[in-house]
Amino acid sequence: MGLRAKRRPCADATVRVSGLAALPEVLGTLGADPAAVLAEAGVDPTLFEDPENLIPLAQLGRLMRLCVARTGCMHFGLLVGQQGGLHTLGLVGLLARLSPDVGTALRRLADCMHLHQGGTLTAVAVNGDAATLSYDIDRRYEEATDQIGDGALATLFNILRGLCGPGWRATAIRFAHRAPDDVRPFREFFAAELRFDAGQNAIVFPGAWLRHPLPADDAELQRLIATQIARLEARHGDEFPEQVRGVLRAALMTGHAGADEVATLFSMHSRTLNRRLGAFDTSFRQLVDEGRFAIARELLECTQLDVSGIAGALSYADASAFTRAFRRWSGTTPAAWRTHRTEGHGKPSAASTPEHMLKAKRSTVEL
Repeated sequence: MGLRAKRRPCADATVRVSGLAALPEVLGTLGADPAAVLAEAGVDPTLFEDPENLIPLAQLGRLMRLCVARTGCMHFGLLVGQQGGLHTLGLVGLLARLSPDVGTALRRLADCMHLHQGGTLTAVAVNGDAATLSYDIDRRYEEATDQIGDGALATLFNILRGLCGPGWRATAIRFAHRAPDDVRPFREFFAAELRFDAGQNAIVFPGAWLRHPLPADDAELQRLIATQIARLEARHGDEFPEQVRGVLRAALMTGHAGADEVATLFSMHSRTLNRRLGAFDTSFRQLVDEGRFAIARELLECTQLDVSGIAGALSYADASAFTRAFRRWSGTTPAAWRTHRTEGHGKPSAASTPEHMLKAKRSTVEL
């Protein structure tokens, strides 16, 4: 298994508008007034004039929700993402394009994507003959995550097709949300098996493509780009727990979230991992619980998986073990939490938030 990802701290998570440049045009094409929708969302229309401008991830969620409401288009995010690719990622896209092969390009992309989108996680994983390029949004941002995820998948799909060439085909496309009423736009664009209620946004494709060579690279240009990206990294100053949180999301979904496995991804021993986390007043076990709780909430709200299916996805022995853990985190059962969310009663009580879980006494759950 290979996992590469970073996540910017979520308190001030922002997204560069370069990947959203098509949004006003898509609004107009669907018959909405772009200026009116942007104003309603509290977004300055001039924001889209400079691709380097930033929009808070929470505000982007509100904007995407309004775009769907004002156009009636349930695949709005997909339409915006279809216009994206390496060309919308600036230096990061150029560095990926100059890589010696597709695998190196995707690893570089996963390493640096957080510089374009905070509060999100892009990861590359290999399992046997299959490779997976996944995208996840921190569940503390609750609005239109399905639309943002669909757009990101479309952009990543374009990136893979651009790197690999016309012979590349995806094996399957996974969506973290339930199936929409009309799946035709998704089927027509991706031309692959669609798997909804999958618990993650991901593109699955033959792993052999990772070895596909790219055109001759310019080592000096790569060095200059890498230097600029390192300066951006230093400016953002990611804290170590956030980096571990980012890796854990993909690790939990692929069943590789043991302390030794995760520590290896950071080139350290598990004792060193816990010692470094301890300096931030947390532990690996606490982050695993936090990650499981976040994924469980997402699967309960956004998919139709039953409790047994969610328990299996999170590597619990059975549904009762998962239910006990969920009650410890939230003060209620998974079924009650899902009913509360789906019946439109607003946000769950304070006892159901990540902050409650982090403050609660944690008992050990074996991975």
